[in-house]
Amino acid sequence: MRQLSLADRGQTLSLDKAIDDTAPVCMGVARLGSLQTSGTCFTVWMQLRGSAWVEAKEGRFRLRRGEWIAFEKESRPLVQAGRNGLCIGLNLNAEALRALTEMADCGLYAGRGRMGRAESRIGLRLWRDALASGLPAQALRPLLLHLASLQLGLADNVQRCPGRSRSRKRQVFGRMQRARLYLEGNSHRVVRIGELAELTNFSSWYLSKTFQSLYEESPQSLSARLRLERAADLLRDTDMMVGEVAAASGFDNCCSFARAFRARYGQSASRFRESVGLLSPHSAKSLGGSRKNIVATRS
Repeated sequence: MRQLSLADRGQTLSLDKAIDDTAPVCMGVARLGSLQTSGTCFTVWMQLRGSAWVEAKEGRFRLRRGEWIAFEKESRPLVQAGRNGLCIGLNLNAEALRALTEMADCGLYAGRGRMGRAESRIGLRLWRDALASGLPAQALRPLLLHLASLQLGLADNVQRCPGRSRSRKRQVFGRMQRARLYLEGNSHRVVRIGELAELTNFSSWYLSKTFQSLYEESPQSLSARLRLERAADLLRDTDMMVGEVAAASGFDNCCSFARAFRARYGQSASRFRESVGLLSPHSAKSLGGSRKNIVATRS
């Protein structure tokens, strides 16, 4: 029996209501469609075309073409495709994850990353093959192994986690990855260590020490860096005023933002915006909106 949950052309679906999520399910959102996953399965999403927005317990994320993102079962991500977006995913129960561990002695973890074109094409083909097969356990193996290959860079860090057994190391790494994802999903504000400790069920001391050892960066330092990277994106992609960018990146005042931004990028926010050649939508419209005119103006 084919197991597919697809939200297309503005349709809204919820896996809690639509299907029995005790079995693996192929999922997809396209052209403003949105899908709410349940809280009982691990989910992985791959953005194949356009963009999508994801809201989960870990925060809010934008997926662009060639990116993937994975969530633990408690996250219950809501995925909404952009106007021309296409995002495919897989809903995995504990049995499927256990099968992957037995097959390749590896697991899947919360996190996000990028795929090459070839990896995206392979992911789509294996997703279609699994769907056409009716999703028996053996048909899922190639897709599960492909998803695991996308996380090879993450899995290499498992051995660096504290713990006497492989299982314990994986458990600790999974929680650290969820904390990191939480920081990425909340780059619009300052995240307290206590929030991460509550999310991972670790003490603040243990969390900070393990996070620093694993990623060679403290949670506070990563949070600050992500907020500044968000500010740089806003300066490049929007016509928000510098003060608005500072507020949208979790800074209390423009002075602290200016100091932090200059320390990070070596120039002021205004000069940074000029260097990336930002044109506001109004400016582009006044130039006729043509790509030729915009390129000529920048040059």
